[in-house]
Amino acid sequence: MTPDLRTGNPTNAMTQTLNWSNEMNLMHEDLARAHMDARLGEAQQLREAKLARARRVSRKAERAAQQARLALARAL
Repeated sequence: MTPDLRTGNPTNAMTQTLNWSNEMNLMHEDLARAHMDARLGEAQQLREAKLARARRVSRKAERAAQQARLALARAL
C-alpha cells in the first residue's frame, strides 16, 4: 500500500483499495439518498391525507352551518 519508490506512483493494491473505498462511500450515499426519498414520499402522502381530511371536515362544517341558517330562517 505504499507508493512505488521507483516511480512515486501508488501501487496497484493501493489503487484497488482506494477504488473500493470510494465505491463503498458511493453505495452508502446511494442508500442514504434512497432512504431519504422514501421518507420524503411518506411525508408527502401524510400531508396529502391530512389536507384531504381537512377539506372533508371543512365541507361538513359548511353544510352544518348552512342547515343551521336554513333552520333559523324557517323558525322566524
